Amino acid sequence: MREGDILLTPVAQADGRLKNRPAIVLRVMPPFRDLLACGISTQLHHRVKELDEIISPLDEDFELNGLVAESFVRLGFLAPERYERPNRPTVQLPAQPLRPRVLLST
Repeated sequence: MREGDILLTPVAQADGRLKNRPAIVLRVMPPFRDLLACGISTQLHHRVKELDEIISPLDEDFELNGLVAESFVRLGFLAPERYERPNRPTVQLPAQPLRPRVLLST
């Protein structure tokens, strides 16, 4: 797992149930390699225009990120994650310098 990876992680819903949701790894934190992740959502009506960043199917690297619809990075939704989680699907973003919407280069 590296900074810039998109992963699926369990997130508590309003009813208390856990559901896998996409998130982007912002930082791998020493010493135990836990992750600081930021949520990704397709609920565009929840987007904070001055804060959150759109991920659009029109972006040239959209097919590489593993998302299936226009989404946004929820910069106000940060969560620590345990690094070791078996069978966690991830998608590695491209290694070239990335636009600000991706937050961190890999």
